[in-house]
Amino acid sequence: MTHPAAFRDRSLRRMLGTLALCGLVAALLPRWGVAAEPASNAEPEAETLTFEEHVRPIFRKYCFDCHGATEEYKGGLDLRLVRLMLDGGDSGEVLVPGDAEGSYLLQRVRSGEMPPGDHRVEDAEVELLARWIAAGAPTARPEPAEIDPGIGITPEEREFWFFQPIVLPEVPTFAAERRVRTPIDALVLAAMQPEGLGFSPDADRLTLIRRASLDLRGLPPTPEEVQRFVEDPAPDAYERLVERLLASPEYGERWGRHWLDVAGYADSEGYDNQDAVRPYAYKYRDYVIRSFNVDKPLDAFIAEQLAGDELVEGSLENLSAADIERLVATGFLRMAADGTGGGGVDPVAARNQVIADTVKIVGSGLLGLSVACAQCHDHRYDPISHEDYFRLRAILEPAYDPAHWRNPDQRRISLYSDADRARAAEVEAEAAVVVAERTQKQQEYMAAALEQELAKHPEELREPLRNAYQTAAAERSEAQQQLLKMYPSVNISPGVLYQYNPEAAEDLKKYDARIVEIRAKKPVEDFVRALTEIPGQVPTTRLFHRGDPQQPRQEVSPGDLTVAAPAGEPFAIAANDPERPTTGRRLAFARRLTGPDHPLFPRVLANRIWMHHFGRGLVDTPGDFGILGGRPSHPQVLDWLAATLRREGWSLKQLHRLIMTSTVYRQSSVRTEKLAAVDPDNRWYARQNVQRLDAEVIRDSILAASGRLQRTMGGPPVPIEADPTGQIVVNAAPRRSVYVQVRRTQPVAMLTAFDAPVMETNCEVRPSSTVATQALMMMNSDFLLEQAAEMARRVAETPPMTWAEPNDPQAAAAALAPQVATAWQLAYSRPIEAEELQLSLAFLAAQWPHLPRDGNVPPERQAMINLCQTLLSSNEFLYSP
Repeated sequence: MTHPAAFRDRSLRRMLGTLALCGLVAALLPRWGVAAEPASNAEPEAETLTFEEHVRPIFRKYCFDCHGATEEYKGGLDLRLVRLMLDGGDSGEVLVPGDAEGSYLLQRVRSGEMPPGDHRVEDAEVELLARWIAAGAPTARPEPAEIDPGIGITPEEREFWFFQPIVLPEVPTFAAERRVRTPIDALVLAAMQPEGLGFSPDADRLTLIRRASLDLRGLPPTPEEVQRFVEDPAPDAYERLVERLLASPEYGERWGRHWLDVAGYADSEGYDNQDAVRPYAYKYRDYVIRSFNVDKPLDAFIAEQLAGDELVEGSLENLSAADIERLVATGFLRMAADGTGGGGVDPVAARNQVIADTVKIVGSGLLGLSVACAQCHDHRYDPISHEDYFRLRAILEPAYDPAHWRNPDQRRISLYSDADRARAAEVEAEAAVVVAERTQKQQEYMAAALEQELAKHPEELREPLRNAYQTAAAERSEAQQQLLKMYPSVNISPGVLYQYNPEAAEDLKKYDARIVEIRAKKPVEDFVRALTEIPGQVPTTRLFHRGDPQQPRQEVSPGDLTVAAPAGEPFAIAANDPERPTTGRRLAFARRLTGPDHPLFPRVLANRIWMHHFGRGLVDTPGDFGILGGRPSHPQVLDWLAATLRREGWSLKQLHRLIMTSTVYRQSSVRTEKLAAVDPDNRWYARQNVQRLDAEVIRDSILAASGRLQRTMGGPPVPIEADPTGQIVVNAAPRRSVYVQVRRTQPVAMLTAFDAPVMETNCEVRPSSTVATQALMMMNSDFLLEQAAEMARRVAETPPMTWAEPNDPQAAAAALAPQVATAWQLAYSRPIEAEELQLSLAFLAAQWPHLPRDGNVPPERQAMINLCQTLLSSNEFLYSP
């Protein structure tokens, strides 16, 4: 649209701009004596640009912090609506609909002056802004006459897929030959058909049992389990295998570890280099493992972790086993680094960081959004306001109250019951009798020693020295003090009594031993690391300007994210539940997440489960489903899983069954030429994914192959230590890796080499890297060398063939064929093939002449150790098929 000189009047231009939004300018121009531009012969653009869909996201990303999100707008310019832009700012008009080059807004953006600082609007975004202005700065709909403070949420933002209600999709039907076993298969097959793809053949039984066992237990199957499954003729042999694996206690250890990543589990406080140990954090780890093993419904699992203390009936004394379990569960909210118990920190900053990290864990782990990005301002990409962030924070603040802060030690909950206290009092009374006897005896010995020592001095000094000694130190005269200084041998104390009477000091130790023995009968006082509220304290949460706790502003009420509410109004949570001794905020939030219409949480949970079965989520950014996150490769599959999870009573094991009995899961992972050409990344799931094992599974599988793995469950963590090279290693206890101590500042070298997370906050998804340090670790680590030796000792239990003279390497190696076959079965869960056996025997024979014959390890054993190390370092061992 051309703007002649007559339109340079600002108020008239503003009017025209507003009318342009409604598409009326072209009709009114002739009435005003202004000729409209002739219609262009150019082809119309395929895309109609609107402020709401195309331009507002750019402003949200770069501009709203200063020109829309706050009460005062920099330069007096409000960019939230086009009509407000037409009002301009302190510098005058900024937007000329139809005249991109004449719009001051675009000029400032193109020059790099706006936004200020290092951020620059991308070139494509600048050109889109120019095209929109040139098109008349259109909007998608008439703009409101009034607008609430803040940037709000537009219908376009609400239309984003993640914020839509979860609807159970219609499942297509297929002929039997398409091998559709479950609704998952039908939905995946329907998605891949347009690509000309179908399912790969089912994997063989050897592959299936290894895949399923590593997947559900994090351990390879034993040779006996493999034989049982392979020889099972029943048509439901695989389904029964899945049930056995789900029923094994190792299932909870494996899948509990996945959840501990989400929670950010650590056995130390972090925050600074002190990294104080958390002596009771392990109880939360054990709670998670137990919960997975008993298939605790996930709605109850989440409620206990967010609000277990609010589910406790009555006080926090004389707790039942069930109530202790609920308190332990709140360890989920105690996993963030907490430096408030140490010295040398800014207490305000440290407290604020604990809450901020906890909000991040909740946001990424349960809501699937980078909520933390709204801590200082409105989220630049997702419809999460600065106020929304503090609404979530208000849910936590009754327990994390900055004004009534409790450090980690002060938050411990004693598990002493009234009966324990009564018994402790009885024991202490018994000990007090012996203490009194000891005290009397000690006084007698000291009196005797005093008299013995006084006898060594002149008679005229004895009484003055006695009086000075027996007078309390604070009441001694100056003369008495001087007298005792002149004759220090009279200063007899319990600590030096042995110098005067050695027999008295052995005698008194007998009393000490009796006292210790008696007091050992007291019930041991145990504690829980829990999150609780202070009764009667209902704090007021205030929004922090720019996220600065030193700049509190308006009061904020607790609630869920606004965009997660179907009706458009944020889900409000009562500030204080009159029916509970606590505020009830966290419990209300937990029930909101697992309620019938929350669009976020079920999808987040279902996606994580899929990710751990296939190595990649349907959304490949499991902690961020927002604008910057990935889009679902199979949105109908994701919604079917989410809806089914909720409909099936939040049973995780039931979802495992549905996924693992599907054809999608059972497929071979063989990569054919067609699949490599059409779908190289396997986005359509026309085959199973080969997956590198997690760090803990690698270590545990090595211990299982060597026969050294201890299956003891639960309890305090296995300690770690620095080896002579400075690397952090696990001490001698060969327990599962989930029980190894997690120190934030001392990550275990082998585990981090294979991408185990270092818990700064939490871990949304682990990378799967292939780097040189992994190979070096497998070649040189003492752990692997020791376990290879143990594995060789284990396979040596298999009798060799007829023994040959060791001077004949080929014959000697051939005699070890049965042992090689055993090693193969332990490492790979399958029989050795003929060619593999010949190569292995050649490997053994090639080493024979070069191995020492005068050491503690016979050459045939050392050769077998080298072979075992090779097997444990191979790709077939390190990857799930």
